[in-house]
Amino acid sequence: MKIATWNVNSIRARLSRVVPWLQEHSPDVVCLQETKVVDDQFPKELLEDQGYNIVVSGQKTYNGVAVLAQHQIENVITELPDGSDADDKEKRVMGCCVEDFMILNLYVPNGREVGHNHFYYKLEWMKRVRQLLEESYDPDEKVVVTGDFNITFDDRDVHDPERYHEKIHCSTPERDALRDLMSFGLHDGLRKFHEEGGIYTWWDYKTRGFSRDEGLRIDHFLMSQKALDACDSVWVDKKARDGKSPSDHAPVLATFR
Repeated sequence: MKIATWNVNSIRARLSRVVPWLQEHSPDVVCLQETKVVDDQFPKELLEDQGYNIVVSGQKTYNGVAVLAQHQIENVITELPDGSDADDKEKRVMGCCVEDFMILNLYVPNGREVGHNHFYYKLEWMKRVRQLLEESYDPDEKVVVTGDFNITFDDRDVHDPERYHEKIHCSTPERDALRDLMSFGLHDGLRKFHEEGGIYTWWDYKTRGFSRDEGLRIDHFLMSQKALDACDSVWVDKKARDGKSPSDHAPVLATFR
């Protein structure tokens, strides 16, 4: 089983990159974030032609998540518990079961800056994700929580730790929220294979960070012990971040026995 996560930063703008990438890598499951399109305008037909079943939860201009799978997609969840109607208008969550994997695809709020109202919303949102795990997932099964978390684990995930110290994506409250999520019984899949720093998944468009490899690792695979034991590899496809009209994120892939 090969599972991928990719913040595509608009699925329609990125189709010329996504379709060839699917043809090259043929992942069994693809978790997409920031699709930026309402459900009835999602380009399903082009992606179904690649052999995928598709479930979408989108909105105009912002956010949006989707799961593509070469297998049946079951038990779909698109909301977090205990949210207001306003909160739930932000389409950021898709849980589902594919084969024997319980998958949760997340687009975590950015937070804007430490201390901003959106920052506190982000921390509360993470608590609601933990509640969803408690209510709907079993840590003794193959659980894979993946997506764009907009949080780094530690300074190994940051190209310039001094510059980002206690700034958004790298603040202590955000990292504590991520650790609290992990306490459900999850592990950082990439660190099973790569303890070194300097592995990034996002590079800023504005500063042309990719050309200098000035990035952050904010796209993750969090795995239950059973999923981690079955995992053979986790890697970042930096090639997909290069070239014409890329997303600002690279896809991350995990393979399982």
